[in-house]
Amino acid sequence: MKELLKPEIQRFIKAHENDDPVTLIFRHRDIHGVSIKVIATQITARKKAKTKLPEWYASQGVMFPPTISMEQCSSEATAKYKASIVSGKSLIDLTGGAGVDTYYLSKSFEKVTYVEQNEELAAITSDNLCSLGATNIICKNDKAESFLKHTPKVDVVYLDPARRDENAQRVFRFDDCEPDVTTILPDLLSRADTILIKASPMLDIESSVRDLKFVHEIHIISVENECKEVLYLLRQSEGDNPLIHTINIRKVGERQSFSFQKSAEISAQAEYGLPDKFLYEPNSSILKAGAFKSIAGVYNIKKLHAHTHLYTSNAEVTDFPGRRFRIIDVVPYNKKAVSSYLSGKKANVSARNFPDEVHAIKKKLGLKDGGDIYLFAFTDKEENKRIAITEKP
Repeated sequence: MKELLKPEIQRFIKAHENDDPVTLIFRHRDIHGVSIKVIATQITARKKAKTKLPEWYASQGVMFPPTISMEQCSSEATAKYKASIVSGKSLIDLTGGAGVDTYYLSKSFEKVTYVEQNEELAAITSDNLCSLGATNIICKNDKAESFLKHTPKVDVVYLDPARRDENAQRVFRFDDCEPDVTTILPDLLSRADTILIKASPMLDIESSVRDLKFVHEIHIISVENECKEVLYLLRQSEGDNPLIHTINIRKVGERQSFSFQKSAEISAQAEYGLPDKFLYEPNSSILKAGAFKSIAGVYNIKKLHAHTHLYTSNAEVTDFPGRRFRIIDVVPYNKKAVSSYLSGKKANVSARNFPDEVHAIKKKLGLKDGGDIYLFAFTDKEENKRIAITEKP
């Protein structure tokens, strides 16, 4: 694999990084003695890294890991977030993988140990970490369970269990992942005061808290309003009311954040109202967390319906953690009522607590995607099906 770092190979990869890898495979057998299939894999990974791992993309001497590892590894943005919530003298990353989390977490610790059971991946990552100048990381090729049994106590243990089974099919439950953190939980707690576990957003949060028992904090991370991962922070004592942090990382590095506890959400009383001057849609992390009533109380806005997770107010709330719109009008769900507000046949359509899905709404209203008008199909507090015609403020 180190042959990929030859100057002539690197020049070829960079010169052809926008080419179709399949076309390159048909045109070439090898480049300077290196298989074109291996080079094509690097080109595919490099394309993905340009937005997912911009620092790695811009660095010299970095070899990208296999496709599955690139898919599962954290983005630079989410890895940096992890490094902002834990720190100390020592950390073990028991499921090192491509080393993205290891690298950024190492900036918050004096000493970090990277553990990866795949020998080839461990070797690639070890070289990459050296190329990136991470001098405080020790790399080990070992299984998480066996390494854990013989390691001294550290401040933090981090795990991102592999979410693919032996047939390379996606899995989400902890007991289907490798390692199964619920099985090794006693060993984890005996080796560190703090455990940080990355999980899929597909996994139910309440059942995860029950399975893990010692959860004190939950961090739900979205990037550009797409929910990417959920972090469970465990400590030595059992947690019965974890603090939930919802984070949306935006392009410019700005973070929208909202924190609450489940007990507060259960006891909260939301005020309901018909659409006023402004409409609000919480970001995806808040929706995943289920902070439906808490958000209304904190920002003094009204909910449109118990099951319609849209909100309204008379005065604009400029720091709302989500999207906000100015309401032009609210009309019945029919083509004639909507079309009078559209100069063309384009609009951006969303649906909340509505019998028709977005594609069916666009078909009924004769709309295509685009334009400056945003339509929200929703059910109001009086059970009416309505369309809110809005624009960005």
